[in-house]
Amino acid sequence: MEAVGLLIIRIVVGLYFAAHGAQKAFGWFGGGGPEGTGAFFEQIGLKPGKQMALLAGLGEFIGGILFLLGLFTPLAAILIIVPMLVAIVTVTRKNGLFSDKGGIEYNVVLIAVALGIALMGPGSVSLDALAFL
Repeated sequence: MEAVGLLIIRIVVGLYFAAHGAQKAFGWFGGGGPEGTGAFFEQIGLKPGKQMALLAGLGEFIGGILFLLGLFTPLAAILIIVPMLVAIVTVTRKNGLFSDKGGIEYNVVLIAVALGIALMGPGSVSLDALAFL
């Protein structure tokens, strides 16, 4: 049952994180793509905005896919944790703790999940388990 639980966590978090990255990098799922996200990044001081948006989006997309697959899980966790820390520092920190006010809550939950899976391992139903028997 532990393997199934870890798989469910990885699928949900990985899919959502990859989709969030795809919004930034490719403009999919109603996202702003590098242009729109880049303009926002410029406003919050991340320059050059377009390049930073593309880099962040690709990192999130790849991190989400790796997390979902349970492949190179520590790297996947880093690709989730780093943008969440950047989001806390640049955007959500000033809004307090809770997400209903735009605060850090969601970022902290994603960091905790990614770090927890990185420390525990992705489980036996993962590509890491197959590749590194």
